[in-house]
Amino acid sequence: MSEKGRVVRLENWTPLEMDPGGVGGPEELVQRLTDLGPQELTGLLAEEKALVFRGFDITAETLSDVLAPLLATGSGPDAGSRAPAVHAVWHTRTGRPETTVWPFHKMSAAHAWPTRLALYCDTAPLTGGASVVVDSAGWLAALDPALLERLAPGVRYVRYFHDGSGIGESWQNAFGTDRREQVELFLDATGYEWSWRADGGIQVSRVLPATVRHPVTGTEMWFNQIHRWHPAGSGHREALTRILPEGQLPWNVTFADGSSIPGPTVTEICCRGFAMAVDIPWNRGDLLLLDNVSLAHGCRPFTGTRRVCVAMSD
Repeated sequence: MSEKGRVVRLENWTPLEMDPGGVGGPEELVQRLTDLGPQELTGLLAEEKALVFRGFDITAETLSDVLAPLLATGSGPDAGSRAPAVHAVWHTRTGRPETTVWPFHKMSAAHAWPTRLALYCDTAPLTGGASVVVDSAGWLAALDPALLERLAPGVRYVRYFHDGSGIGESWQNAFGTDRREQVELFLDATGYEWSWRADGGIQVSRVLPATVRHPVTGTEMWFNQIHRWHPAGSGHREALTRILPEGQLPWNVTFADGSSIPGPTVTEICCRGFAMAVDIPWNRGDLLLLDNVSLAHGCRPFTGTRRVCVAMSD
């Protein structure tokens, strides 16, 4: 048990837990975060990687008030004054409750990503359903140096969009147009490589780093989605390799030069990361603030209903 009103480190756990000590409720939490200030919160989160807020009786109606100081990064002149838009909050993990969502970094396969994630428990599951996190620096240190050298040029994320009939998404739906020249202009402007195929589909790809430096600490972190994009990292995607050629897989990832990443290598990456995973159980009204670079996050299987809302910083 933590001493009321104090900030305490959970036993055997890196995130910091905050609980009420004064008037309680979301009002107290908002006041404490406001007093802390965006710059101090940035430093605290960089040091602790995650903050857990329990017992503040946060509701769906008061969530936005709490998110405002949590997701203000302190990087601009109006930092701390901008509340996240309502559309920035959504529910996650509504399907396949019997499966594990492997830890990943949100939007690490994109050219820009949020530095923070806030997760709020609206409905706690009957059993299981903990969020599971993996320390990015530890994950990197656990990997084979030969693999890291091979990944030094980055990884290539590959998408294939069919021409209206096939598995996955059509390019018309993905890009919101049926004009090829508009698709080409968009891809050229955003740094993608692309090629139209004889079947009318298009393959697009982008090379991004496998690791990044933390924006505050400068520590090198494992930061990619190899195990989520590669067929070996997902049962249903692996099944697609038996019915589709590699060039028509809706999602794929390769080494930067386009050569295939062996399936056993992906399995090893997953195992090394999951070996150091730590669970964060949920109670209704709990709120978790994650450093999206320092920690990969996923979800354990569960029974019952699990409604966890997610919001992102800029």
